[in-house]
Amino acid sequence: MSTQAPTRRAGFRHRTAAGLTALILPLAAMVGLASPAEAAASATATYTKTQDWGTGFGANWTIKNTGTTTINSWTVEWDYPSGTAVTSAWDADVTSSGTHWTAKNKSYNGTLAPGASVSFGYNGAGPGAPSGCKINGTPCDGTTQPGDNPPSAPGTPVASNVTDTSAKLTWTAATDDKGVKNYDVLRDGTKVTTTTGLTFTDSGLTAGTDYSYTVVARDTIDQTGPAAGPVAVHTTGGGGGTPPPNVVKMGYFTNWGVYGRNYHVKNIVTSGSASKITHINYAFGNVTGGKCTIGDSYADYDKAYTADQSVDGVADTWDQPLRGNFNQLRKLKKLYPNIKVIWSFGGWTWSGGFGQAVQNPAAFAQSCYDLVEDPRWADVFDGIDLDWEYPNACGLSCDTSGAAAFKNMVQAMRAKFGANALVTAAVTADASAGGKIDASDYAGAAPYMNWFNVMTYDFFGAWAAQGPTAPHSPLTSYAGIPQAGFNSAEAIAKFKAKGVPASKLLLGIGFYGRGWTGVTQSAPGGTATGPAQGTYEQGIEDYKVLKNSCPANGTVAGTAYAHCGTNWWSYDTPATVNSKMSWAKNQGLGGAFFWEFSGDTSNGELVGAINTGLS
Repeated sequence: MSTQAPTRRAGFRHRTAAGLTALILPLAAMVGLASPAEAAASATATYTKTQDWGTGFGANWTIKNTGTTTINSWTVEWDYPSGTAVTSAWDADVTSSGTHWTAKNKSYNGTLAPGASVSFGYNGAGPGAPSGCKINGTPCDGTTQPGDNPPSAPGTPVASNVTDTSAKLTWTAATDDKGVKNYDVLRDGTKVTTTTGLTFTDSGLTAGTDYSYTVVARDTIDQTGPAAGPVAVHTTGGGGGTPPPNVVKMGYFTNWGVYGRNYHVKNIVTSGSASKITHINYAFGNVTGGKCTIGDSYADYDKAYTADQSVDGVADTWDQPLRGNFNQLRKLKKLYPNIKVIWSFGGWTWSGGFGQAVQNPAAFAQSCYDLVEDPRWADVFDGIDLDWEYPNACGLSCDTSGAAAFKNMVQAMRAKFGANALVTAAVTADASAGGKIDASDYAGAAPYMNWFNVMTYDFFGAWAAQGPTAPHSPLTSYAGIPQAGFNSAEAIAKFKAKGVPASKLLLGIGFYGRGWTGVTQSAPGGTATGPAQGTYEQGIEDYKVLKNSCPANGTVAGTAYAHCGTNWWSYDTPATVNSKMSWAKNQGLGGAFFWEFSGDTSNGELVGAINTGLS
């Protein structure tokens, strides 16, 4: 969708696209022996066992400022084995959570000048020694632990026992050279629990709602490893959940993809996608001189296909009346007669011609009909799609045709193409107040259309070169989203509120990611230095590349993101696509569409997720 992206589909919608080691101190046998605990940059904490009477003991900790600036407060943390506990304390507030103990300074002893020290003491019960000491969040002995690597990722969590309000998650253990201490479970990017086990049941959820979970392991000195997951969970209930009759599963095929991308109609078959879709939007025809015109005659109907490139394994001949993509689509429809093909006109680059064309909607419709129904390929196409970006608003250029222009255009198209042809349109997803949805009479157009392709992607990207980093296809809003109204749920809700039937709205999925470089923050909202490098265009890359080069390690607002090196990408994965399809069903939408086939893996992972999610 690009509500504001100057490079959206650039050139025809992307012509290019420790315990001290863990502080296990030999303390129990030696009264008065002080030992340093773990590392800190500006402070140390030293444990001394002062007394031992068999069933109990006395102890103190000494905190020393080893840095060059004043410390204004301090917190010491450590772990005791089960059966050992603090029973009373002085000169610090000592609390516990399970076997984890925390001591915070009193109001009178929190400030330490460089070189100064302070102590607190306590009585305890049990035989154990402290381990895993931290002072102000870092290890206590002023040294690092060589060779102490962060833990591995746990196994991807598996969801079970999903109800209206809860879901059980189970995962396999992570590994670590010093041992795994516990696991953080995150729901939609926010930590919901820390547990020592390998299972967790999340409760208090909302019925009929999509959630995404990841799990992160923590070692004995609190280093965290990479996240496992994500796994999508859709709670039961909440209404909906049944796809409408004749649910649409549609993908864009680009005519220029046969060049540098080397993606042909045959790839729709070999990827397994042909049996999982219902419609193809062929992109793009041009709009110029008030008419629909051919976009790329060579790719469209002239390019000769060899046998190995051809859908049916039969080579084109020099004298056959129709070659190119149109003939390949004809062969595809013969093999898969359920597939309908729609010719799409316009797109980001070629939307500038709509303003002139709609000055005479009937003449424009006639020109489009004459081209789509040309006898050479009339059997290939089942209708027309109008991709005007954006009526009565600004895209690559600005349009001032008025709020009624779009409705007048599709009304004329329906009158000319008749009741049996498909008349569709790609439309904005800008749900901001006074934004692009408000600029045009989409509700007035709805009676004349089969459906709207709501472009719920390209909300954010590296056209904002310094960030903030944000997912380009958020399903919902989230804390810190850069622009209100720039998410799928609000776009769909706004179309519904204006009177567009839910069954005539398709949810859009991008088979690509948008990314920045120069990013140090893993979570969304970080700063950047510019767009990340892409294969064909800066700031954008296919899913099939990103899934290996920069695997997703977080989720936000129903979609995935990845931070690898200094690059930050956002994109949909099979898990997030499946979750979005569940959401679409619960909203009663007519289906989903995607941009575009060549961004998927060779085995059609994302198409498969759409098909499964809508089935």
